[in-house]
Amino acid sequence: MTEQPMVVVRGEAMREVPPEIALFSVTVSARDKDREVTLTRLAERAAQLRSSLDDWPDAIERRETSGVQVRPELKRGGERVSAYQGSVSVTVTVTDFGVLGDMLLRLANQEQTTISGPWWQLRAGSKAGTDVRKAAITDALARAHEYAEAVGAQVDRLVEIADEGTGGGGGGMMRMAYAKGGGQEMDVELDVEPQLQTVHAAVTVRVLITEPQSLK
Repeated sequence: MTEQPMVVVRGEAMREVPPEIALFSVTVSARDKDREVTLTRLAERAAQLRSSLDDWPDAIERRETSGVQVRPELKRGGERVSAYQGSVSVTVTVTDFGVLGDMLLRLANQEQTTISGPWWQLRAGSKAGTDVRKAAITDALARAHEYAEAVGAQVDRLVEIADEGTGGGGGGMMRMAYAKGGGQEMDVELDVEPQLQTVHAAVTVRVLITEPQSLK
C-alpha cells in the first residue's frame, strides 16, 4: 500500500497590541547612625507610602511588598558600624493608564523615594495571545492548501499542530529618584504613553494530501 503523501508547513503571525497592565516599583529608604532612628524613619515612610497608594483604589489592581532590607554600613578595615541603612520596596500593578503619570510624580515627590518603571505588559492568558495563535494556524493551513494545489492535490486531513512557542514584547522603563521633599502638590505634569506589545506565534502543521495529479 502506497503511503499517503504529507505536507509539513510552518505558520506564523505577529500583532502589535496595546498593553493591558503597567508595573512599577517604588522604594522608600532611611539612613542614620542610630539603628533605632533608621528603623523608625523607615517604618514611617513605608506607612506614608501605603497611605499614598490608598488614594488610587480604582487604578491599582495589586500592590505587593517586593523587598525589605536593613543593613549596617561598616567602616573600612573593621566591623565598626558607621551607619544603618534600610529600604522597603513595593511593586504596584496599574490598570488605569490615565492617572499613571500623576501617580508616579506624586509618589516620587515624597522623601527618600525612588521610582522604577513602568513596565508594560499583557495579562497572562490575554486574548491577544489567543488571536495571534489562531492566525498562525490559519496561515499554516493556507500554505498547506497552496502546496497541495501546486501539485494537483487537495488537503485530506490534519495530522498534527505543533506549537513553536510565543513571545511578547517588554516595556520601556523610566527611573526617578528624590532625596528630599515632603509630598507637596506640584505644578507639573507627566504624560506617560503606553508601549505597544508585540505578540508572536509560530506553529508547525502536518497534513495528509490526496495523490498528486501533476508534478511539474
